[in-house]
Amino acid sequence: MKATGPLDKMKTHLGQSVEYTLQLGTDAIAMNDLLGTKITLRHTGKISCVNCGRITKKAFGQGFCYPCFMNSAENSECIVRPELCRGHLGEGRDVEWEKSHHVQPHYVYLALSNAVKVGVTRATQVPYRWMDQGASQGILLAEVPYRQLAGVIEVELKKYLSDKTNWQRMLKNEIAADVDLKERKYAAADLLPEELKQYLCINDTITEIRYPVLRFPEKVKSVSLEKQQEISGVLTGIKGQYLLFEGGMVSNIRNQSGYEVEFETE
Repeated sequence: MKATGPLDKMKTHLGQSVEYTLQLGTDAIAMNDLLGTKITLRHTGKISCVNCGRITKKAFGQGFCYPCFMNSAENSECIVRPELCRGHLGEGRDVEWEKSHHVQPHYVYLALSNAVKVGVTRATQVPYRWMDQGASQGILLAEVPYRQLAGVIEVELKKYLSDKTNWQRMLKNEIAADVDLKERKYAAADLLPEELKQYLCINDTITEIRYPVLRFPEKVKSVSLEKQQEISGVLTGIKGQYLLFEGGMVSNIRNQSGYEVEFETE
């Protein structure tokens, strides 16, 4: 199999295990089918901005040219710090983009990756956000009408919970044992100020997520097309947006968005 096109975040579908699809040009590659197979991603030398499409010598963020990295709505500070969002006030780098992305229902959630973390996502991104993070479980904690309010709740909970995933431990499948996510949800809810408790979500469903992995690595070594022209090896698993290769080599596909590659399998 051969295909050529720019990398982008792998599409996911939640089944018995997460089903991954890599879209390269007009070719949709079912990545789960390639477990145990040697694959090669070879950079052609071309990088195109995921936002405006212009050719760039270097990608910034997750596949942006420098002007888009500095000025596009997708790279506003409130992407990382949602409590700073001003979309609900009719403000922002792109007001229409804010309306369609941030002035929409959002969830505050708890997810179990290596440990329990708190996070924020648009309602339409559940459970995809959890799959992209490599979480093994996820539960909704609060539902709010816009992003900034979700950020306010997250800031309160970050006093007690991490908002980061330890990606090395996540990829090695080092998961905290005996975690009751529903119990942790209600413990977190008790920590909120009274005025924020009105947004607590009554849905206590715990989403279980399994990943297509033949074996987890004992040690991980991250590689990228920014540092080397070719990534090649036997695919032993996929978790989050990472490809896992034999020998502990791992590569984050989403972080290499915009890189045009020639994809081959043996």
